[in-house]
Amino acid sequence: MTYRNKTYVCFDADNDMRYFSLMKAWKGAKNTTFNFHNAHDLNNARDTSLEESIKRQLRIRLKNSKLFIVLIGNRTKFHTKFVKWEMEFALRLDLPIIGANLNGSRKITSLCPPAIRDELAVFVPFNQKIIEFAMNDWPDQHDELKEQEVKGARYYRENVYERLGL
Repeated sequence: MTYRNKTYVCFDADNDMRYFSLMKAWKGAKNTTFNFHNAHDLNNARDTSLEESIKRQLRIRLKNSKLFIVLIGNRTKFHTKFVKWEMEFALRLDLPIIGANLNGSRKITSLCPPAIRDELAVFVPFNQKIIEFAMNDWPDQHDELKEQEVKGARYYRENVYERLGL
């Protein structure tokens, strides 16, 4: 059995790479508690590789992950070759999913990819504090709700955002 300690971040690499880079910068900043073990550090899936070899590398990353974050931008839902496949594979692995809305929404929006639209996932705006909170809070909630066979989008209440100063 694989030891799962990584966080897998799924995103539209053509348009939203800067947000993933920002997450890595949050992690590397001094005096921050934001931290994650980046699944993308496990191996190198190059754009010039064949689709199946890329998916093989992505499977390794996903199988080593304990959490799946989707950065939801304007075009994310249209990426079906890898982004949709990554989400479907994460669902098969029963990974807790956090949808981070790049447009700042605190709830599911029409930009949400269909692969996770009706699945158990929590949706937050792209913000360091609430993403960090969700990374620490959502996995346990996900497991409890999964046991109760709950499905669908989840959100944090206003008091959570207030506590975080948002």
